[in-house]
Amino acid sequence: MPKRKPTGSPATDDPPHLQPGSQIEISSNDPGFRGSWYTGVIIKRAPSKKPANKFVVEYTHLFEDDAGTKPLRETIDAVDLRPPAPREKSRKFKFSEEVDAFYNDGWWEGVITKELENGRFHVYFKRSKEQLEFGDDQLRLHREWIKGAWTPPLEEDKQAKESDGAATQVKMENNKAVARGKLEHDDTASKKKLKTDLATSGGKLESSKITKYHEGERVEVTSDEDGFEGAWFTGTIVKAVGKDKYLFQYDSLRTDDDTDFLKEEFDALNIRPCPPEIVMADAFQKLDEVDAFYNDGWWVGVIYKVLNSLPEMKYEVYFKATQEEMKFKHSELRIHQDWINGKWVTPSKALKF
Repeated sequence: MPKRKPTGSPATDDPPHLQPGSQIEISSNDPGFRGSWYTGVIIKRAPSKKPANKFVVEYTHLFEDDAGTKPLRETIDAVDLRPPAPREKSRKFKFSEEVDAFYNDGWWEGVITKELENGRFHVYFKRSKEQLEFGDDQLRLHREWIKGAWTPPLEEDKQAKESDGAATQVKMENNKAVARGKLEHDDTASKKKLKTDLATSGGKLESSKITKYHEGERVEVTSDEDGFEGAWFTGTIVKAVGKDKYLFQYDSLRTDDDTDFLKEEFDALNIRPCPPEIVMADAFQKLDEVDAFYNDGWWVGVIYKVLNSLPEMKYEVYFKATQEEMKFKHSELRIHQDWINGKWVTPSKALKF
């Protein structure tokens, strides 16, 4: 007679948040959805003839039909799934804090740019370069799910813990082998409608102020292409080529035949002045948001571990865009700054209380 499994044992060998029936949050690299998380539930592990780590999920607020009667189901990589993020019962949000804002049925990563009255805030979204207004009940502190734990961990409430606080104790190693392996999703009618809503939202407070640039001006540019999210490259404005569009020459990237430095056209929203230098006399601290110089560009990341090494301090930096960790010297890092509506903003340690 086969032995009966203990009642509390998981249905599969997968971690707790990937068990069938578990509540999860789902990320996507589809254009228009980067930087957002949607709630859902694990249905089952996806069958596959090849080694894979994919799961069938069902969304809570996205539907396959316009009537909203059939929840959308998709097959998603495990690297794009995480437990529901913990949330304090009450929190006083502050200027420059990194937050997630609940908008169009999902949580979107942004930064607080202005504190208003009556618990209202302006939140700027880096990827869409727009600013919207939210109440504090629509915000939560931005957290990262790193190696099976929340960073920062949930602040303990003196009277009670969040009902989902237990998720912060789960420990698992991210499968880095599939960090870049993305499933191509078929767009459904509900997703297309959501993208349209994002692009044409009437709730926009103001569009980003368009900075004007001049020939010969030193600037940094970023690209929306896959694999380049969160990277800034330095160079020079060659000339204006249209309304709010410029020809840019890289400092270090060269043409395929290596005869000249590469030139590309960029929209003004993808250009910013070179950030002012902030001298770091002391060592960076764990959870500092930094730019790391790698492959001729500055890539935004978070200090994950401080390594006491001589003759120069070294750090492990976590890059959420690729869910990778790399080691850098102190001289290869700089404090991260954002160019928001014509001003430099240094995010507060949103990953630290």
